[in-house]
Amino acid sequence: MSLDWQGRRSGGLTGQATVPGDKSISHRAIMLAALADGESVIEGFLEGEDTRATARIFSQLGVRIETPNPHTRVVHGVGLHGLQPSAEALDCGNAGTGMRLLTGLLCAQAFDSVLVGDASLSKRPMARVIRLLEKMGASVSARDGNFAPLHIHGGQVLHGVEIDTQVASAQVKSALIFAALYAQGETVITEPRPTRDYTESMLKSLGWPIDYRPGEVLVHGGGSLKAGGMRIPGDISSAAFLIAAAMLVPCSDITLCNIGVNPRRTGILSAFALMGGRIELFNERRESGEPVADIRVRSSSLKGIDLPEHLVPDMIDECPIFFVAAALATGKTRATGLAELRVKESDRIASMVKGLRAMGAQAVDSPDSVEITGGTLHAADIDSCEDHRIAMSFAVAAQCADGVTAIHDCANVATSFPGFVALAQSLGMNLE
Repeated sequence: MSLDWQGRRSGGLTGQATVPGDKSISHRAIMLAALADGESVIEGFLEGEDTRATARIFSQLGVRIETPNPHTRVVHGVGLHGLQPSAEALDCGNAGTGMRLLTGLLCAQAFDSVLVGDASLSKRPMARVIRLLEKMGASVSARDGNFAPLHIHGGQVLHGVEIDTQVASAQVKSALIFAALYAQGETVITEPRPTRDYTESMLKSLGWPIDYRPGEVLVHGGGSLKAGGMRIPGDISSAAFLIAAAMLVPCSDITLCNIGVNPRRTGILSAFALMGGRIELFNERRESGEPVADIRVRSSSLKGIDLPEHLVPDMIDECPIFFVAAALATGKTRATGLAELRVKESDRIASMVKGLRAMGAQAVDSPDSVEITGGTLHAADIDSCEDHRIAMSFAVAAQCADGVTAIHDCANVATSFPGFVALAQSLGMNLE
């Protein structure tokens, strides 16, 4: 079902809000709790379509999951070897994280599985995960060798190996880590650049023998996971849209509470700070092992920057909203090392450049880079390409543009940020 938005220039954003739970952590929390011995209570779970799909899949695999209230899951773990085969295909919906991590987990089981997804996910490449898992002994068949549905052949013996991922992707790394839990011996995973370490941190907190540092992980096979309580912080990727809106709309001053600020996820805050963003972290603390803070954001005079390439892996999901900030900053912004954006829910470089040009921005791109000259924006008809982050990015752009901007095909926002429009309106965004 198509869902369209309309946005127009807004006055100052004010108030305090919380955003939905972190999507990346919610996926991993369900998976690890399912493999743990005993009962785990997950609080702050993201009630999005992607994460619900992951929970449904583990119910199909024989794990009892209760929902005593919204944003809470009680998972009755079955242990590392307690999953049961599903008679039906396992539908990941739009969740690339879910599909890639599950491929690593399921290739080590004694039974066969089939992973499917929606039309968008079925176009996303899976070969780079499959090829690396095959080095460990996995057997996975894909459409054209690259796309879902994925037929995962169980009963394989996995071996610990040394693997260089050759791509900075937390999803690829985490798929290998899940497979390594079942592998004989030790698995060493190295990356060209460090990526988010949620999987490693959660495994360690649950008692798994794992050693890691930025860019390298050593996983020992043959451990066990201890069930326990997990509290999921607000998703920095969701918060980034509201942070950008508050910086860009004059006379704004908002506070976002309980936001996860894992160093491998805060590249966007560093980028905004380099542009001159007035962003303050306070009440910093740890919850369930993760760093958390409240964030105050005020209207800012942004300037264009050359984005340090080392920040890109730590803000890869936030690049679309960074491009919007660049289009409204003073001067030029250049960013490179962005090839990963070409294989997200849409080609996010192409989608953003096309939309920004339609709104009057000067934007050019190459296969892995973007150059944007800041200026003013005007209303346009925007195709979100059924990509939640494209839709929300242009919802923010519309707050700073003359006229009424129409943003088409926004239903997929429910995958990561259910209630986005209502929350945006509560802070003063002009969006309906």
